[in-house]
Amino acid sequence: MSEQKLQSQTVQTTGHAWDGDLQEYNNPLPVWWVYTFYVTVVFALVYWTIYPSWPFGKGWIGGLSNITYVNSNGETKTHSWNTRALLLEDMNRAAIAQKPYFDKVAAMSYAQVAKDPDMNGFILSAGKALFSDNCAPCHQAGGQGVVGFFPNLTDDDWLYGGSFDKIHETITGGRHGYMPTFSEVLSPEQIDQLANYVASLSGIGHDATRAAAGNALFHSETAACYYCHGADAKGRKEIGSANLTDNIWLWANVPAASSAEGKVAAIRSVIASGLNKGVMPAWAGRLSPEQIKVLTVYVHELGGGQ
Repeated sequence: MSEQKLQSQTVQTTGHAWDGDLQEYNNPLPVWWVYTFYVTVVFALVYWTIYPSWPFGKGWIGGLSNITYVNSNGETKTHSWNTRALLLEDMNRAAIAQKPYFDKVAAMSYAQVAKDPDMNGFILSAGKALFSDNCAPCHQAGGQGVVGFFPNLTDDDWLYGGSFDKIHETITGGRHGYMPTFSEVLSPEQIDQLANYVASLSGIGHDATRAAAGNALFHSETAACYYCHGADAKGRKEIGSANLTDNIWLWANVPAASSAEGKVAAIRSVIASGLNKGVMPAWAGRLSPEQIKVLTVYVHELGGGQ
């Protein structure tokens, strides 16, 4: 092999040597890698110039890109680019695009909205978005609620009524359910009798003798349960008292109990402790009348409203 060819195949060194024969190889980076690195540096400089980036004094480099949006007070604001301003701008665009539909909903009756096929898609999309943002934290994403806390909106069982007007009234003004604590006025035996009677109304296993005594107690002036739940125990929608005969449970977590004794115990616990947590906030002032109307139709359709 020629000396020239041998030299071309030998790895070059930097010329530094230690201990006589320890040398440092000279292996330069590939050209494509070097140019890629330069491109990333240039990209970073351009990015830092256009968008907010490095701290500067008491603030930061604001960048060259601005976003204009309308805030919640109706004021037009121009701000250097950031994700919050971008979100507000996107929301403004969505509001402008949806305004003709909201105006149309506002001008129509509930019956007209429900029957208009052109509005069905808008109600489904806009209503679902409004529900997810404002209602789902309590009633869950699908409207199934949480036993013991928030009503199920999909089961066609309405505490205050399932008509358009009643749902609108509920969303607008909110609700505050209440049931007194019976452990302060009834003995444990009487509470157990009432629990067995309530269980019997929904066909749950119970003690027949105690249920008979509970029936008399339910309709007596001692417990006076019929004042709120009605003599037929089917509830009163004007005050939001539950129907005790349909085997649909909101406050007593009966479905979670595996035995008849456990189901009766769940009912007994609610009777003894009472309820003061059926609170729903009023959405008037938080949502526009058009948004409340869209939500009303959406919730009505969730549970096959009345």
